[in-house]
Amino acid sequence: MATTKGIQASAQSTGGDWRAPGDARPTEVPEWVRQLVWWMDSAFSVPGTKVRIGLDPILGLLLPGLGDVLGAIPSLLLLSLASRQRVPIVVLARMVLNIAMDSAIGAIPILGDVFDGTFHANQRNLELLDRHAGAARPARVRDYLVVASAILLAAACIVLPVVLVVVLVKALAGG
Repeated sequence: MATTKGIQASAQSTGGDWRAPGDARPTEVPEWVRQLVWWMDSAFSVPGTKVRIGLDPILGLLLPGLGDVLGAIPSLLLLSLASRQRVPIVVLARMVLNIAMDSAIGAIPILGDVFDGTFHANQRNLELLDRHAGAARPARVRDYLVVASAILLAAACIVLPVVLVVVLVKALAGG
């Protein structure tokens, strides 16, 4: 009890609000999240190059399938943090698209691991979180364009095969 009052008094004397140890301000990204992103996306440099990779592509290469699942966990933690920090919904959608691209392309053997090593979805999402946490800056037109483009691309990927099958069936049926 006395310790808690001492901590509160100390925080108030420094002009800050009292928070439990380890609690970040609502718009701050905790240091452990930054460290996790660093480990997953850029912890190691490729000798002889300026390229940096993290554990994400290494896990994907060494543990096919399981490595991609393990690599998605930090991405989802970052997305959860962004949601709690009231990041605009369109920015959350961009973050989901980054995770989806990283997971979908990353699941392709070898090529996906190279993609994971260069795309750095967690770093991209951390930058979005830094820019938009606590609604410090509203979503930009670019955020809406990226999300709209992804929706159109997804719709095309669904509609195009159906149209091609219909055309093929008509052609085979002689109609």
